[in-house]
Amino acid sequence: MKIIVGLGNPGSQYADTRHNIGWMVLDRLADRAGWSGKGRTKDASAVAMGRHDGMDLTLVKPLTFMNDSGIAVRKVLARNHAPLTDLLIVADDFALPFGKLRFREGGSHGGHNGLRSIVGEMETEKFSRLRIGIGDPVRNARDHVLSRFEADERQRLDELLDAAVDAVEAWARDGTSKAANAFNKFQLRPADEELLAAPGEVDGPAGPDGIRHTKTGWRRIRPSGTTPE
Repeated sequence: MKIIVGLGNPGSQYADTRHNIGWMVLDRLADRAGWSGKGRTKDASAVAMGRHDGMDLTLVKPLTFMNDSGIAVRKVLARNHAPLTDLLIVADDFALPFGKLRFREGGSHGGHNGLRSIVGEMETEKFSRLRIGIGDPVRNARDHVLSRFEADERQRLDELLDAAVDAVEAWARDGTSKAANAFNKFQLRPADEELLAAPGEVDGPAGPDGIRHTKTGWRRIRPSGTTPE
């Protein structure tokens, strides 16, 4: 049995925010497996489990809020008598560009409060994680992770979630190392700006002055290879 934990926060106010992309990936995987609506609540988590594509999987969405994710992870591992080698954590990462996927077999929490809680509860950093890039914060990190995706990101979010589910299935089938070789080089296509709002409007592309109007204010778009102002 492989256990996949998607990190996020419960409550409608957090639905579809960047910090909840781990939940979104598990929801997409549950849809693919035909398990939507068939889960139940136990061990401080929403849990769905079964056999999918020849693999025995348990999908876990902690209901403890992000900062206490480790409590739910410890409980589900104890109930299933599962070793850490059968655990994958799916989490957001603002240190990665939007759309990047990154597997690691261990390492520090990197400032992510959900991973910090898991490391603290399990007293080890030796567990696999799939980090999903949500882009650099425009303002402060807390506001960024609790914000919703911009129009150009929403345009490609389905493709990103499908790729992340493919990556999770590869991990369950082949292990972290092989999954990393296949998916750490994944590149999401660029957004089609013709499908966004007009220049100068909210969520539209930048105007001639390089300024873009977003829900959180005005932002100067960086040229390739530079830092946003």
